[in-house]
Amino acid sequence: MEIFKAAPRPWGNSLGITLPREVVRNEHLSSQKKITVLVIGTTNDAVKKAFGTLKLKKPTQKAMEEIDEGYD
Repeated sequence: MEIFKAAPRPWGNSLGITLPREVVRNEHLSSQKKITVLVIGTTNDAVKKAFGTLKLKKPTQKAMEEIDEGYD
């Protein structure tokens, strides 16, 4: 598995990315192989939808202090 950043560029009516040479070599890729691409957007909304959010009525520091009270 390789992780890298790429900027999509116009390619006809679509967008395309270029795979770095090191990734192609390390993963033994060719035009005949199929790959799976995981797209992670740059907006926080995508992350929130994927992992959810925790809304506390207290500040995080206060909640952490209450958790630590029993371990002194």
